[in-house]
Amino acid sequence: MKSICIALAAFLAAWPNNVLAAPPSNEAVQVDPNFNALVLSAITKMPKKGSYATNRDAAIGLRRSMVYRDGKLVVNAKHALPSFCSGATYLAFLYTVKEAENKGLVKLNQTSAVKLLARGQADGNGVWGRWNANGPGTAGLFHETGIGINFESYERAQAGDFMKIFWNDEIGKKERGHSVIYLGRDQRDGETWVRFWSSNQPGGYGEKAVPISKIKWAIFSRITRPQNVAKISSLPASNKFLAEMLSKSFTVDEVRREVGIQ
Repeated sequence: MKSICIALAAFLAAWPNNVLAAPPSNEAVQVDPNFNALVLSAITKMPKKGSYATNRDAAIGLRRSMVYRDGKLVVNAKHALPSFCSGATYLAFLYTVKEAENKGLVKLNQTSAVKLLARGQADGNGVWGRWNANGPGTAGLFHETGIGINFESYERAQAGDFMKIFWNDEIGKKERGHSVIYLGRDQRDGETWVRFWSSNQPGGYGEKAVPISKIKWAIFSRITRPQNVAKISSLPASNKFLAEMLSKSFTVDEVRREVGIQ
């Protein structure tokens, strides 16, 4: 997944953070045993179609879709039109975090909530910059914070897992990839197809299926400790490994080590 261009990142970075209120308290919370269900529910809150783009309008829309107001993280994906894949899955992640907060599974303090805002952070920097990075962006964030686990097995995968698809054999600066939410597999004319949700070319938000043979490699990321979202408040400014994805190429084994895949 090529990240949003440097010019768009600079454009987004120029906007204010819209911080307006004091934080709620941060306390221990219970883990939802079926957190993937909240991810799938989040998809239903997302817009339909709307076209795919990585232009200025898409960058502005993503930024407008999330603010911190009156002591709360407010997310409205209807502003994020047109859209692109990493922006789509990130919005679904934020909707999931919001629903977890409503259920008492997550407590966001002001620092964590503000750090969740997409404000043009460069690849590997901040939360959005980690998510939007080439290579294992989401997996890197999950491993670094302990929010979830990462793995490669389709047999282990469940609907609602976040998934990074690699269309070619490159990881990093030369890769071609796609950030999606896994929905499952089925058989079509004797071949296994993989179903997923994301912002897909050219139509935008929605479901899509591809033959598994087109996928060179994939990483699945599953939220298992949603309470660790609170650790975002102390997340280092930058993840060097993810930041270097724009300028270097990496191996599968290097990625496995960095994101905790056994």
